[in-house]
Amino acid sequence: MNQNNSNPQVAYFCMEFGLSEEMPIYAGGLGVLAGDYLKAAREAQFPMIGIGILWAHDYTEQYINGEGRPYDVYPEFDYPMVQDTGVSVHVNVRGEDVECKVKMVDCYGNVPLYLLDTNIPGSSHGWMTNKLYGGAAQDRLAAEMILGIGGIRLLRALGLEVDLYHFNEGHALFAGLELIREEMEKNDHRFDLAWKKAKSQIIFTTHTPVAAGNEIHDHNLLNYMGAYNGLNYEEMCQIGGDPFNMTAASLRLSFKANAVSKLHGHTARKMWQEIPLSTPIISITNGVHEGTWQDKRMKEAFDRSEDLFAVHMTCKKELFNYIAEKTGQVMDPEVLTLGFARRAAPYKRSDLIFRNSDLLEPFISHGKLQLIFSGKAHPNDQLGKDIIADLVKMDQKYGNRVVFLENYNMEVAKLLVRGCDVWLNNPRRPFEASGTSGIKAAMNGVLNFSVVDGWVAEGPQHGVSGWLLEQAARQSEVWDQDEKDLQELYQVLFREIMPTYYQDRERWKEMMLSSIDMAQWQFSSARMIREYYDVMYRPTFQALDYWEVAPYIYPGWLEIEHQPQITQ
Repeated sequence: MNQNNSNPQVAYFCMEFGLSEEMPIYAGGLGVLAGDYLKAAREAQFPMIGIGILWAHDYTEQYINGEGRPYDVYPEFDYPMVQDTGVSVHVNVRGEDVECKVKMVDCYGNVPLYLLDTNIPGSSHGWMTNKLYGGAAQDRLAAEMILGIGGIRLLRALGLEVDLYHFNEGHALFAGLELIREEMEKNDHRFDLAWKKAKSQIIFTTHTPVAAGNEIHDHNLLNYMGAYNGLNYEEMCQIGGDPFNMTAASLRLSFKANAVSKLHGHTARKMWQEIPLSTPIISITNGVHEGTWQDKRMKEAFDRSEDLFAVHMTCKKELFNYIAEKTGQVMDPEVLTLGFARRAAPYKRSDLIFRNSDLLEPFISHGKLQLIFSGKAHPNDQLGKDIIADLVKMDQKYGNRVVFLENYNMEVAKLLVRGCDVWLNNPRRPFEASGTSGIKAAMNGVLNFSVVDGWVAEGPQHGVSGWLLEQAARQSEVWDQDEKDLQELYQVLFREIMPTYYQDRERWKEMMLSSIDMAQWQFSSARMIREYYDVMYRPTFQALDYWEVAPYIYPGWLEIEHQPQITQ
């Protein structure tokens, strides 16, 4: 165990990591956040390692076909930047012994990230780490068992001493079951003591305020897959209920848990308030890695009090050159340009701005407004693909004034958050847990135009460092907000944003300055990781000092009742 009480050694588990566009083992915001986190740990010299999976194929490369619909391509990658440690671990899945090679990458300014890989020549188990979030429930469970159980075993195999285990989302839950199994072997198979010990070392971050995004599994399938990992049905029910809820189980297994913005904290506490034995949920707002997302020229201009708009126009032209190269569409850098890039999901309302074309169309057709969209849908999400197809129709309708950029990834994201003038974000509140793309834009002086949800409730001020759509924040029934939000969106766009851009350039520059000033520390990954150490890691680690004596001096410490039939 780390003897430096101020900085415990943390193993950070996540299903995906977005370190670079050349290493596509990420799907979106969760993975990019995890990659930024590992970079912040390296810069701050915090003792941390990452645990993930080396996916054989990209999550998906997604392009548009001749009918205007997205289709998926899965190239296989060699990952020359990844090192083979020469170590393998084994996990029992469906009664079969699965070998997992342990790889490592640390070349992107990150602390070491260890990756489990079942794509071994001659093995029949490559499907388990084939595609991120791909396949059916068995595929998902197999991958999660590799991540969790295999992740703990790789730590043991490499001799890496760890004080705390941080689960970034419920995908890593099976690491907790492996810790329990280890402790049961040491404590005469006492499940209650093993649970207490495992709980004292686990941190959990929940990201998903949408109920459908929280995984639930049937116990018959869990048992068939070998996910019980030495536990029985009653013990598994005490942890995750029946059916087995991965988020609820993670909340019961963790010593401390957090949401990823203050508003998300309110939502998550309400969501999970009925879960017996759940740890309380606090809030630590997400941040992004400046070195990855903030244009160096913009940072230098900000630090030297130089002309931010001139640098911005350079970034804007670079974005437009990329668009011309990829699509043949020529956009005008003098025209106000809104950007929108998100995962294709109904609550994000990517088409909201188009819902009254009679009002919007004159501004587009007369060259006063341009829009750029990008994003991916999950390969199996036909509704998400319908959303993208609708955006492509707008691209086809408006020519060079509306563009949909296919195959959204970190490269495209960097261009967009630096080159657009305004960053549009209009989800149905309160379903945006954080929304880090807006932070990346703000760090580059791109002004946010957003519903007050996620991080936005803590950052931009209306008319000072961005513009806010506040109707949803004043109303209790969020699903009736579309029309009200649309009316407010047009009012702010036509009466405030456009006049400022075209008639008051000095004020626009001042707002850019305020945006960067607001974002670059308060919403940085450097601030975020320090807050995790201050609020989550150190207090949890200090509490570990009591573990050896507390069960004897304080018999009720971390008391876990016997509740064999907890249901959701």
